[in-house]
Amino acid sequence: MTSSNVSSPSGYDALMRYRTLGHSGCSVSDLALGTMTFGAETDESGSHDQLDAFVEAGGTLVDTADVYSAGTSEEIIGRWYAARPAEVTDAVVLATKGRFPIGTTEPNHVGASRRHLTRALDGSLKRLGLDHVDLYQVHAWDPHTPLEETLATLDGFVRSGKVGYYGFSNYTGWQLTKAVHLARELGLVAPVTLQPQYSLIAREIEWEVVPAALDAGLGLLPWSPLGGGWLSGKYRRQQRPTGATRLGEDPGRGMEAWERRGTERTWRIVEATERVAEERGLSMAQVALAWVRTRPSVTSVILGARTTEQLRDNLGAAEVDLGAEELALLDEASALEVADYPYGELGLDQRSRGLTG
Repeated sequence: MTSSNVSSPSGYDALMRYRTLGHSGCSVSDLALGTMTFGAETDESGSHDQLDAFVEAGGTLVDTADVYSAGTSEEIIGRWYAARPAEVTDAVVLATKGRFPIGTTEPNHVGASRRHLTRALDGSLKRLGLDHVDLYQVHAWDPHTPLEETLATLDGFVRSGKVGYYGFSNYTGWQLTKAVHLARELGLVAPVTLQPQYSLIAREIEWEVVPAALDAGLGLLPWSPLGGGWLSGKYRRQQRPTGATRLGEDPGRGMEAWERRGTERTWRIVEATERVAEERGLSMAQVALAWVRTRPSVTSVILGARTTEQLRDNLGAAEVDLGAEELALLDEASALEVADYPYGELGLDQRSRGLTG
């Protein structure tokens, strides 16, 4: 099941397209605004400019989390809500996340327990200045809390009206499937979304996570669709990044670090993306984002920009439809190298013939 396209909400002249939030009846723009930069790489004025530009373009899904700038991102969004008329803010489908600690080492201020999630949600609502959020997501799997407790807590949030829908972030395929089926078994409200890393560079979720989401009817909300900036065109072979870029300021930054991600496969993807962009008169970012939008089960692709200028360029992907040859070129360049079994040719052949061990 792929999240279905729905018509544009009345009043929007933008070319943004809309899809249902997983198996729910709530429609959202298929490009979302991520706010991890708010309060860190983007100041409050710039953050409000991004929110304004996003809504003006027909965007509706705004994604944040309590740990983004230790709560500052939510506070900035809350002040934007307070300063804008209802006819602007009513269109927004607001999502936040909880699971990690904020400024404390107290043992119960982390995880997916009833105690922590209840306090985390209440803290988010206070910072946002709202009485509910549309989507609440568990930011990562918690191996220490019984899943029954987490699901019952989320069910309670929905039934109380504090949360419209709930979902997860960074779950593996088996974790997602277990949660979906346990909620069903216990008669609890079911999740509607999963937020994973997904891009031309990071396609590993296609092995297990995407099939699990399709099986459950969940919508994917991919983060880092530009591969941590690698697909924006700012990096070149043999040119170690410098200056005001993420890797220029910190070349060893996490999973997108220069030494870690600068592989032959990555450069092959960058070059294929650049080729399509040049042939179509598009930016590389627009091509990379348009590719993610085509993937099975994707509901909305999360954009993360430092500046409003970057955001406006990303929003241009709303009008881009890639052709079959372009998709094939990008698929081939980004194909993952896998062993013969279970995801490679031998595994696929065995499954297709119904053979067992």
